[in-house]
Amino acid sequence: MVGANRRSDGRTFVTTPEPLTLRSDVTVELVKSSASDSDVLFAARVSTVGEQSLDELRKDPERSKGLINYLVRDRHGSPFEHNSMTFLISAPIFVFREFMRHRVGWSYNEESGRYRELQPVFYVPDTSRKLVQEGRPGKYVFVEGSPAQYDAVRDTLTESYEQAYAAYQKLLAEGVAREVARAALPVGLYSSMYATCNARSLMHFLGLRTQHELAKVPSFPQREIEMVGEKLEAEWARLMPLTHAAFNANGRVAP
Repeated sequence: MVGANRRSDGRTFVTTPEPLTLRSDVTVELVKSSASDSDVLFAARVSTVGEQSLDELRKDPERSKGLINYLVRDRHGSPFEHNSMTFLISAPIFVFREFMRHRVGWSYNEESGRYRELQPVFYVPDTSRKLVQEGRPGKYVFVEGSPAQYDAVRDTLTESYEQAYAAYQKLLAEGVAREVARAALPVGLYSSMYATCNARSLMHFLGLRTQHELAKVPSFPQREIEMVGEKLEAEWARLMPLTHAAFNANGRVAP
């Protein structure tokens, strides 16, 4: 709805709320990479054959998949660091705040609310997202919500987002700096970032941020960051299938 607002100098101005975009997904795009199973092999074999290990880059890595499995199994991790993958990720801000707890082997650059006006794109979970937590801290499960609960989440979040973004727009119209006005916005706002990692750091991320039947160590990630992890893993598995297979075969524990 259109509303009249009064500025601090007494003048009035009219605001027309921006229409919100509501999403329940995350997106992951592999924008560049230098990553293959051969990268693991040449890095590992330098310890025994020196500079001749570069010959591994011209060989079929399938011939040495046993070595890759051995390196993962016995946790010889450094050969898995000689590669690079850069992803463009779009997700709610609360996902990125969890994501950035992963610091070793990761680099991040996120869009900035200091330098650009943030767009009204917000997260509302769909019915595939389990809503209700049962059990005590450290030993709990999530179960599906009722139709009424899903409606309440959608309606309440939408109303909150509308009010928050209207407040943000009001502050901008008052001439308040973007870096101050953004304080009105919630963590359900979507952001985007480039994230760069290597296979070792990604395996550590996946071991903590995904649930998997092959995992030796159980993990209980928030569903939204697990959604990002699943998409990251699909891209990585395509680039380094032997390393990915060894990761799964050895309990999804990072070397």
